[in-house]
Amino acid sequence: MRLLLRSSGLRNPSVGGAGSEYSSSLPSKKLGFRFIVTSCRAVLLPRFGGPEALEVRNDASVPDLKPNQVLVRARAVSVNPLDTRMRSGYGRSLFEPLLPLILGRDVSGEVAAIGGSVRSLSVGQEVFGALHPTAVRGTYTDYAILSEDELTAKPASISHVEASAIPFAALTAWRALKSTARITQGQGVLVIGGGGAVGFAAIQLAVAAGCHVSTTCGSESIDRALEAGAEQAIDYTTQDIELTIKQQFDAVLDTIGVPDTERVGINLLKRGGHYMTLQGEAASLADRYGLAVGLPTATAILLKKQIQYRYSHGIEYSWTFMRADAEGLDQIRRLSEAGKLKIPVDKTFPITQVREAHEAKDKRRIPGKVVLELD
Repeated sequence: MRLLLRSSGLRNPSVGGAGSEYSSSLPSKKLGFRFIVTSCRAVLLPRFGGPEALEVRNDASVPDLKPNQVLVRARAVSVNPLDTRMRSGYGRSLFEPLLPLILGRDVSGEVAAIGGSVRSLSVGQEVFGALHPTAVRGTYTDYAILSEDELTAKPASISHVEASAIPFAALTAWRALKSTARITQGQGVLVIGGGGAVGFAAIQLAVAAGCHVSTTCGSESIDRALEAGAEQAIDYTTQDIELTIKQQFDAVLDTIGVPDTERVGINLLKRGGHYMTLQGEAASLADRYGLAVGLPTATAILLKKQIQYRYSHGIEYSWTFMRADAEGLDQIRRLSEAGKLKIPVDKTFPITQVREAHEAKDKRRIPGKVVLELD
């Protein structure tokens, strides 16, 4: 990391106009200096491929902050399925012209500097949050940049490692259950794939909303799902889901998104219910046919399914994805602070072993959440 020291009388430093650089108080404020971060360590992806494509560099540039942005000194970042898929080429139609990328969506750390319009956060505060799926400069770096509404205060009761595992998965589940299905107390919710991070977050969010929750997962996740509040946890490897479940639901979140789970989920919905899948086809079709053809094709497929299921089953059909949501992130923080929302971390790696972490996820050596720690 490259730091420049300059004399400063700033007490609550922020970024100025064009050409300005980051500023933040040093621990020894009385010396009258501020530091400006011009470059830092980051994991770069110069080309798509396997884990060997990832490169740890010490000279990644740090761009100027926009007025609504926050510079975060990262302490822990989690590895999401989106990271390994992007590394392999998922979304290449959008990202290939923008290489090299910095992967990573989740982050937990301390505020190092703030843009001029940031009001809810302050320098030195511990925060956690997540970037949008299409962000080019991710969080696998000592200094991550997020907008103010992508961050919130980290609960003191959880570590940076624990905090970094939560926001991207929880916000993805929040978008589906709260923004799309608008679940309310007393409703029935089915989570297909409750053993993954998004599914497990969805179980906890639905339980916290007062819903009756059922889930499907592997045998190794049954106890965890029940402890999180699911009333029924079905081992999809040994049980027939449709024969085992004797009720219909107001909302189904399908984190698997294959034809079989889509069919089951839709058949188990009440009329007026919502089926939501994480496996939309926009990115894959854009990669296959290019943006100009792929995106309109995906839109046409989605519209066709929405009309088809509305008339055949009386339900709403959606492709869902994570987006920044200040209200959702605040509620996620509150639930995490109360111990009602957590994503278990199965293993941590130092950021310098990012290739080993990705390889372990690719080969499914570690079924649960993996977090990269930054010293």
